[in-house]
Amino acid sequence: MSKIAVGFALAKNETLGHELQAVLSIPPEDLLARGRARAESLDLSFAGAVYPPEAWALFQSGAALLVDVRTIEERAFVGHVPQSLHVAWKFGTGMTQNPRFLREFEKIAPKDAVVLLLCRSGKRSSDAAEALTKAGYTNAFNVLEGFEGELDAQQHRGGHDGWRHWGLPWIQA
Repeated sequence: MSKIAVGFALAKNETLGHELQAVLSIPPEDLLARGRARAESLDLSFAGAVYPPEAWALFQSGAALLVDVRTIEERAFVGHVPQSLHVAWKFGTGMTQNPRFLREFEKIAPKDAVVLLLCRSGKRSSDAAEALTKAGYTNAFNVLEGFEGELDAQQHRGGHDGWRHWGLPWIQA
């Protein structure tokens, strides 16, 4: 196991650490079933929705690809998950829709692959999962909470949810 994989388990919050360990012990097929059930209960138009610890467990087990759909700038300046793939859903400071998104995605993942889509807070990745499903992808999952999470009362991200909040592995350029 890599230093990154070991390090993520050392969450600052002991409760989160216990929750992470519990998720890691769940078989990938059960995590995917949870994500599918969540999508059904939320009436989502794509395969499923998973929380960051579930996404990490699926990714590190090899059961799924993790695809970051944030901009190149976000990945460089905010950080990203090591070994994650990247296809920007939008780009630039104006958040212009990437007209080549589907073509670029087809180069990294077959339509039957389990793909976990990650953005800043889970909104763009949800849109990307919907677009991929319409294009024939059968296992597109949104990573809820995203990399940074939602804004809190002080207009800060990462204080109560998101990949980094969970203490999962990430690096910054």
